Amino acid sequence: MATTVRDTRSDTAPASLRLPGILLGVGLGGFVDGILLHQLLQWHHMLTSTDHDRIGVKYYDPKSVSGLEMNTVWDGVFHTVCWLAVLSGLAVLYARVTTGRRRVWASRVLWGWVLVGWGLFNLVEGLLDHQVLGIHHVRGGAHQVWWDVAFLVFGALLVAGGLLLGRSGRSYDPAAPGAVRAGRLA
Repeated sequence: MATTVRDTRSDTAPASLRLPGILLGVGLGGFVDGILLHQLLQWHHMLTSTDHDRIGVKYYDPKSVSGLEMNTVWDGVFHTVCWLAVLSGLAVLYARVTTGRRRVWASRVLWGWVLVGWGLFNLVEGLLDHQVLGIHHVRGGAHQVWWDVAFLVFGALLVAGGLLLGRSGRSYDPAAPGAVRAGRLA
């Protein structure tokens, strides 16, 4: 009778951390983008490039009061989506992890998936908003294509780094029997 040894590396188990990690990463990555690039550096807002976008959205000049108001509304919609992604990630994580929560929060597997989610946010947002729709760029101007490419490269590096970090961690399935013994983690 042949037996199979199951690989317990992070790429096969626990799948229970993948979805919440990615959702948390998408939301947190969006917050970094929105807070750092939209608000603190003020490099762009959601609709700052609609004067030459690819879908015909009305242009709202961010240097005018009414234009900044409209861009701020759309930045708020963007932040709401980020907030919902973080809440969803926390809800899914809470629902899936019933024991050993402290160990999960310290898990390289979870944080690897968070980095993957952040990288996926950068790749999707960078391709969709910057390239396909053209509604804004990382930093508009003469070198905007290089800023947009750097944003995409950073996203790819986050995905690769997250996958490597997750693989370097010990797999932990909180639903597995024996995960907690006498109030302590196994």
